[in-house]
Amino acid sequence: MPSVPTPRSTALPRALPRPAWLRSATVLRTEVLAGLVVALALVPEAVSFSLIAGVDPRVGLISSFVMGVTTSVVGGRPAMISAATGAVALVVAPLSREHGVGHLVAAVLLAGVLQIALGLLGVARLMRFVPRSVTTGFVNALAISILLAQLPNLRGAGAAGWAVLLAGLALLVLVPRATTSVPAPLVAVAVLTVLTVVLHVDVRTVGDDGALPHALPALGLPDVPPTLETLRTIAPYAVGVALVGLMESLMTAQLVDELTDTRSSKTRECIGQGTAQIATGLFGGMGGCAVIGQTMINVKVSGARTRLSTFLAGAFLLVLVVGLGDVVARIPTTALVAVMLLVCYGAFDWHSVAPATLRAMPRSETAVMAVTVVVVLLTRNLAYGVLGGTLLACVLFARRVAHLVEVTAEGEQEGHRRYAVHGQVFFASSGDLVTQFDYAGDPERVTIDFSDAHVWDASSIAALDAVERKYADHGKRAEIVGMNAATAALHDRLAGRTGGA
Repeated sequence: MPSVPTPRSTALPRALPRPAWLRSATVLRTEVLAGLVVALALVPEAVSFSLIAGVDPRVGLISSFVMGVTTSVVGGRPAMISAATGAVALVVAPLSREHGVGHLVAAVLLAGVLQIALGLLGVARLMRFVPRSVTTGFVNALAISILLAQLPNLRGAGAAGWAVLLAGLALLVLVPRATTSVPAPLVAVAVLTVLTVVLHVDVRTVGDDGALPHALPALGLPDVPPTLETLRTIAPYAVGVALVGLMESLMTAQLVDELTDTRSSKTRECIGQGTAQIATGLFGGMGGCAVIGQTMINVKVSGARTRLSTFLAGAFLLVLVVGLGDVVARIPTTALVAVMLLVCYGAFDWHSVAPATLRAMPRSETAVMAVTVVVVLLTRNLAYGVLGGTLLACVLFARRVAHLVEVTAEGEQEGHRRYAVHGQVFFASSGDLVTQFDYAGDPERVTIDFSDAHVWDASSIAALDAVERKYADHGKRAEIVGMNAATAALHDRLAGRTGGA
């Protein structure tokens, strides 16, 4: 009987899951409005950072647009906002001032290449070594830095400017009680802009800080000579931009992870930041990284969770400054200050400075948090604060564990003494190990039991060599026993070869 051919399946391939913002009108509205609010908040800061870097305000605005749109696609942390930042502006300012915008753009391009390389090398994994106290200090320093950054906008604001500020704060508090359908910052900015225009209130506006672009950015390479001298000039600044940008971006991504109870790919974020940096440079931008204040507006204030809000923040920014520049220029500066003050209040970890918390927290943890905050405020650089806090935490940890090795003498019997070593033996604790034996008073035979200890490095093997040598100098023999497999293998490989005697 002839076989019947099996009919070919006509089932359609399984469709890819639709994004959350396509499945829910509520999520879509939240993401769209969050992107619009963030775009409004990016305008004055991008202009300010351009002035810090010594470039035209248009450069900062174009940078924010390109960084935002690019990282929304290739970045590793959904809902995180990347744009022109003050930290990067401070790094590149001397280069721009001394050599011009062309060298600045070349440094940004090189920084992007370095960030991609660091991402591929796995530098993101180093974030696991940043202690919790440093993260807390980072968040608190962020809040204080945002607050201090608003003070120049309040100087000379006049009675009208302060009135707009107070009205903005009132709206930000009252609107959420009436409705959560529309973000309170958007309502506050829109209402106050309309009122100041209709009532002809004389207040400082966004347009007073600098001209907004009226055309789309053009693609091109920097006008610098492709020579070794150019590379030597831009390399130090490129390294600074790469490291500062990655550190701020990774810390911000970690913060958003905690706020949203989700995980993100830090390696992808490193590569995404580098890609966005290159894209920014090709459009003549000043570079940037994650913007913590606007990220808090997007995630914590507006409730955004997807890449759509990140993309729309960049897209809306371009539409606002190019297509609606005259309207954006009329926004009162103090209305945006009110929004940033709300961000400051929400970002600060008030629990970390509560008296009950400070009494219960170890002093070393509080010191690390305080040093992180102080370094940030002194240097005006969040990355330096994280480095300073992490280094202090490492020093305090090394001091604490340096005394964790304990050596106990278990008595002397028939010309033989036995010692038992307990704890972790490594470079910080091995120095104490050498001093805990009675070389002159011990009998001729000594046994050192490592059953409850683990040896980690060459410094510790050098210390064991020194112990054996000191007993040998007194005509005595020390035998080391009880090593676990890893310790024994390290000892067999390095004993007598470290020069530690």
